[in-house]
Amino acid sequence: MTDDVVDCIVIGGGPAGLLAATYLARFRRNVLVADHGGGRALKIPRINNCPGFPIGISGRELVARLRQQAARYEAQFIDQRITSVEKTDRGFAVRCGSQTLGALRVLLATGVVDRTPDLPEIDANIARRTLCLCPVCDGYEAIDKKIGIIGCSDHALREAVFLKNYSPRITVLANDPARLTADFRARGVEAGIALLDTVHNIVSGSAGYEVSLRDGTTISFDVIYPALGCNVRSELAIGLGILCDENGQVRVGPHQETSVAGVYAAGDVVHSLNQIAVSFGQAATAATAIHNSLAEEQYPSE
Repeated sequence: MTDDVVDCIVIGGGPAGLLAATYLARFRRNVLVADHGGGRALKIPRINNCPGFPIGISGRELVARLRQQAARYEAQFIDQRITSVEKTDRGFAVRCGSQTLGALRVLLATGVVDRTPDLPEIDANIARRTLCLCPVCDGYEAIDKKIGIIGCSDHALREAVFLKNYSPRITVLANDPARLTADFRARGVEAGIALLDTVHNIVSGSAGYEVSLRDGTTISFDVIYPALGCNVRSELAIGLGILCDENGQVRVGPHQETSVAGVYAAGDVVHSLNQIAVSFGQAATAATAIHNSLAEEQYPSE
């Protein structure tokens, strides 16, 4: 391990991690942000519900601005993947490539990875908003459009019902018809959700996606939402023995503290609503709690 021990290592350079780093740096804490790239926010073509941006902002630009803001207050950065975190007598040993970094506190802001279907031109269609990953974020942009939702789970049906607030033209595209239950079908009918369980192929069209059925007919959709869930990047948390829920999301207390003392978590890796606005609040809460806990150790109260 290096002789230098920073006050806090923030693992993850997305919106939550970067805002937490800004708060910590402004508290005059020695903070290091570790990020290996590929965060979820970088793929968002335009965020229209982020506070303070009335005409929207791309995810890539938002992350760049947040990183610039943290750097202004002398937060440091290392663009590598953290492979392990271990508790030590001095705090934590954080493994990064061949290097081991020391930290008194750790903030996990590792996020999630969306599960995407096996469709052509995924990234291109995300960019032009014909494939969307979050109905809460961009359901408004799908008003009155013809919407297809890929999935067979309760999650898919919930997304379909949610999106009916924006468009009456909602169809669930069953990616695994054998998993469809009679209850699913009945609840879909009751909610007025169309169901296609004979999908043969889905291809990228000039204005959206073209869905071909087994009988040879083709149906066009303006936008498709994959309701396939996500994979939580909680491997480091699990390695530390931190309590997570059944989906792998980290459970935290009121100050974003995890079940392991000295480790905090914020953003999509936490069991909460996966929204940038929410992650900002969690980041501010976690950073303040980290600062206060360090101050209490330095200047213990009577």
